[in-house]
Amino acid sequence: MDRIAQCFRKSREEKRAAFIAYICAGDPDYSTSLRAAKTLIDCGTDLLELGMPFSDPLADGKTNQYAAERALESGIKQDDVFKLVTELRSYTQAPIIFYTYYNLVLAHGEDEFCRRAAEAGIDGVLTLDLPPEYAGSMIASCKKHGLKNIFIIAPTTPAERMEKICAVADGFIYYVSREGVTGERAALSDTIGSKVAEIRKHTNLPIAVGFGVSTRKHVAEIAKMADGAVVGSALVNCIGHTDGNRDEMIAKLKAKADDLIAGCPVA
Repeated sequence: MDRIAQCFRKSREEKRAAFIAYICAGDPDYSTSLRAAKTLIDCGTDLLELGMPFSDPLADGKTNQYAAERALESGIKQDDVFKLVTELRSYTQAPIIFYTYYNLVLAHGEDEFCRRAAEAGIDGVLTLDLPPEYAGSMIASCKKHGLKNIFIIAPTTPAERMEKICAVADGFIYYVSREGVTGERAALSDTIGSKVAEIRKHTNLPIAVGFGVSTRKHVAEIAKMADGAVVGSALVNCIGHTDGNRDEMIAKLKAKADDLIAGCPVA
């Protein structure tokens, strides 16, 4: 069984949602980013989502835009991202996926990108701006190199399109809980439960809910409805709001992750 499937099977057996943490690779610099990723794993993160820093992250709000800017300004290149994954893979067997945009894939070529990702130790790829109608060759490259191809479903996705997405998705379905971009929110959408139930009609894959998930209470609400909770901006803010003090960054990140993960068990 692959690492992603093992992750969700383990969380189901433990009667909890899987905790999926997002950070941008290389934010605010290579060594601190590696330290942050290891800290999240040590806290109990089930699956790590690594953003590939990009100059035009259209699906991301200000928090994750600034994270990508910090990473790029520190000099992070794509080669460094692959290297970071290789170092993480020697530290953990937790699944790691790339959260990326198609330009970054295309710069290498789909097959070469997937080959390098798999060799580094990546388990799956979520390409935000690659719809299934145009993803045939990317899906083939992922299959060739043993990667899961993860797709998103939005609140506005009609049932017939859900079916089309679920037919080609692998690993898990990423449900975007609200319209708009990533970022912390005060409250979750009240349609998550009904939308997750609708998606389940079209797939047996695990369903993880992200975008706007910001507090332990949010995670606990999602744990009752879905298989995983994805948190990004609430963690990335721990890195971005500490005036450069690396130890303070890591301490804040650990405290936030510990608090969020406490919401995963199903009451």
